[in-house]
Amino acid sequence: MSEHYDVAIVGGGIAGLTAALYLAKGGKKVVVLELQDQIGGRAITNKKNGISLNLGFHALYAGVAYQIFNELQLNQDIFRKVNEFRPYGIWKEKLHYFPATADFLMRTKLLSTAEKVKFGALLMKILKLDTASIPKVSLRSWMEDNIHSPMVRHLLYVLIRGGTYIQAPDLHVAGPLFRQMQHSITGVYYLKQGWGSLVHELCQEARRYGVKLLTNRKVTSIDHRDGQVNSIICSNEERIPVSQVLLTTSPKVASKLVPFSEKTALKTWEDQAIPIKAACLDVGLRQLPSPKHQFVYGVDQPIMLNNVSRIGGLELSEQSDVQVFQMIKFLNQDSDPQHDRQQLENALELVQPGWKNEAVTEQFLPRMTVVHDFMHMNRKENPGPAVPEIKGLYVAGDWASHGEYLVDGAAASAKRAAMCILAQ
Repeated sequence: MSEHYDVAIVGGGIAGLTAALYLAKGGKKVVVLELQDQIGGRAITNKKNGISLNLGFHALYAGVAYQIFNELQLNQDIFRKVNEFRPYGIWKEKLHYFPATADFLMRTKLLSTAEKVKFGALLMKILKLDTASIPKVSLRSWMEDNIHSPMVRHLLYVLIRGGTYIQAPDLHVAGPLFRQMQHSITGVYYLKQGWGSLVHELCQEARRYGVKLLTNRKVTSIDHRDGQVNSIICSNEERIPVSQVLLTTSPKVASKLVPFSEKTALKTWEDQAIPIKAACLDVGLRQLPSPKHQFVYGVDQPIMLNNVSRIGGLELSEQSDVQVFQMIKFLNQDSDPQHDRQQLENALELVQPGWKNEAVTEQFLPRMTVVHDFMHMNRKENPGPAVPEIKGLYVAGDWASHGEYLVDGAAASAKRAAMCILAQ
């Protein structure tokens, strides 16, 4: 390839596309190199039997990413806000009102009258917390110091898991975690026709600003000499001369692509990373056997179920009456895919009895990556945006979070990297 670019981005997921758009708007000539045959990373949407299915459990909270997509002037018509939230909880194989709304807080049998008052007051307290002033303590330490009722504490853990997709109370840093919880309580958005619509909007805008999007490009090495990025080398012996490279791969892949990475911060970031996995089951149902049970937390098991079709205007199915249920199980290291799937199916049977008779399509992802890393107590430093030992080398992605979670981490780190490059 003889064409010259100012910046090459490795990886065409949300982080890569967000950074590309900022850079192109800032006047840079940008190329995005994606390994797969389509752009989008974990944000693509597949169609099965006329039903749009995301790669796992997805939601967009009213946080940093949503602000960034507004700032980039993406089409707001793709975002659908959840206006009705009536959650239930599975406890001892029975469904209970989950106390996340004022109505259900009063009606739930999971808490005593005194605990209901404490739980409601606690949610109000969290909404008003100055999260930046909280010392670096783990979620469990904060909980044990501030909440004495075991059930109140447990239900708050469930809510936190639902807002981060991570179950790690001894590792979570309390401050950033409560900021994420504030976002999740403030508002939740879903994407019209699935997360692929967000990818489509980002791609369309990127191309409009001159970004070159290349698929089926396997990058094998980032050539750097005398502490400066020199070029990108691809598997077909294609060399792309470029002095600034943004890696939006996982930390493990980033280290592998950079020769002598063990002498750089990339090694630290790889070693400290704690990737989080989940088992995800999506099911399309012709109709709901129990229409009132649309969103369900597992209270005594690490699962969550959500009928995304309850949000108006999503257009996830070519058949207007088909309902798309998303289910997730938060995994530990010793999970068994067959057992995980059975547990999710059993939970759906409790929530929607006889659902198998209504199923028109299914998608099971046994070990889906939720995030490649997050803000945890064992972190030595926050990754990026620049790799200090190699001029012109930057990183972004959900793992390059400075306290943001999920897609917020991907978008925020992308913006940080883009601003850093533009400032040079």
